[in-house]
Amino acid sequence: MSFRLARPRLDCQRPAANVSTRMASDPNAAPVLFDRTLLAQRQARAARLGPATFLIDRVIEDLDERLAAVNRRFAAVIDIWTPGEGVLPCDRFKSASRLALADAPQEELRLAPGSFDLAVSALAFQFVNDLPGVLAQIRRALKPDGLLLAAMIGGETLTELRESFAAAEAECEGGVSPRVAPFADVRDLGQLLQRAGLALPVTDVEHLVVRYADAFALMSDLRRMGATNILLERRRTPTRRATLLRMAQIYGERFADADGRIRATFDVIWLSAWAPHESQPKPLKPGSAQASLEAAVKKAGKS
Repeated sequence: MSFRLARPRLDCQRPAANVSTRMASDPNAAPVLFDRTLLAQRQARAARLGPATFLIDRVIEDLDERLAAVNRRFAAVIDIWTPGEGVLPCDRFKSASRLALADAPQEELRLAPGSFDLAVSALAFQFVNDLPGVLAQIRRALKPDGLLLAAMIGGETLTELRESFAAAEAECEGGVSPRVAPFADVRDLGQLLQRAGLALPVTDVEHLVVRYADAFALMSDLRRMGATNILLERRRTPTRRATLLRMAQIYGERFADADGRIRATFDVIWLSAWAPHESQPKPLKPGSAQASLEAAVKKAGKS
């Protein structure tokens, strides 16, 4: 699917080879990659600047459509960390709560067990240090047969910007700085949902391409989305002007269309899964099949 909009932005990506990670005090804890206090500050700044809402608006619209396709009535609902005004409230729900980033900067949700029928989140999980831990907390907060529906940035998001910055820094500065956050792969997320104790996991990706006048227009939108670099190991000095200019030049050379406008890729990964319940379909036990696959193949070959 391709969009032709004047604006979109987001800054999350796979880590460069030389990116180091700061570990939590517990050696068994997940690596701490993101400064979530800085993330809250960046999102607040974006609100003051006049936020670029193209992507979040699209995701919230899709989320509403996906919920409409679920044949269930949800009474108690919580929105977890969606930036801006969030997904909720919605007339469809009797009780709607919202957990803002400032309420749980250290990723401790502190939600009562079995208190929600539905948990939603839009464009927040890509900035979580311990995603398996957060998913497990959501699982505990859901009632039996409660639903988690979330969208996060992943895949090949901003691959063009990553490549252009890496080439410019290697050329102008002799090395690449850690600008890129690690992106989850859709193939791994289904396993994370199961590991968290959730049932019937489903993941899929929506691939969006947005066009800009130039790389600086893209970076302006990233700033107005509050999604700029929040890696703990990020470079703390401003990027050199020569590097920025060379990056924009490389971007235009490699990723511009015939009319001169550049392309920016955004991959939105959708996650859905249910808290276990006895009414849900379950896989058959190994060896319990009542028909032979070999016999079925032979029968099909004769017909």
